[in-house]
Amino acid sequence: MGLEAVIGEIQEKGRQEVDQIRREALTESERVLRDARQRSDEIKLQTEADVVRQVEAVLSRETSSANLVTKRATLNAEKELLDQVYASALTAIRKEPASFHEKALRRLLETAKTEIGGGRVRVNRADLPIVEALVKEPAFAGFTVGPPAEIEGGLVAESNDGAFQVDHSYRTYLNAVWESSLKDASDLLFG
Repeated sequence: MGLEAVIGEIQEKGRQEVDQIRREALTESERVLRDARQRSDEIKLQTEADVVRQVEAVLSRETSSANLVTKRATLNAEKELLDQVYASALTAIRKEPASFHEKALRRLLETAKTEIGGGRVRVNRADLPIVEALVKEPAFAGFTVGPPAEIEGGLVAESNDGAFQVDHSYRTYLNAVWESSLKDASDLLFG
């Protein structure tokens, strides 16, 4: 075999090996690209899932926060309304006729008499004439009238020795009723 034939054979063998290497490289390149695409798709899906979870978490927090703000605003509005009802009740009691206040002060003075016996009685300015007339009655002889009190109605009495004080103001009674009935009033007003 001549040198040219050997060179031709080596060249042919070299081309075949190059073609084989190219095919293998192409196959390997396609496999690497396919694996890379698959991994890229997996990463993309995982990232999308993470984004969805994060968005849902943010939405959940924001919704909870908005619900809390709404609930707080509702409770504040309800409290304001209840405060207005309370103030209106005191005003309505104060607007009752003198005969109502005279009966109420008589009963409250009787209660104070059983609690402290006698002493100084304080009422608001509007009720001073009523209580001054009541303490002149023999049943309330142990009481004197003190300076006016800053109360909506009712009375505050203090024993002669100053050891005891009883608060029978309208506000005190309304507070007691209010505390015991607040839930019922709230349910009635706001369902």
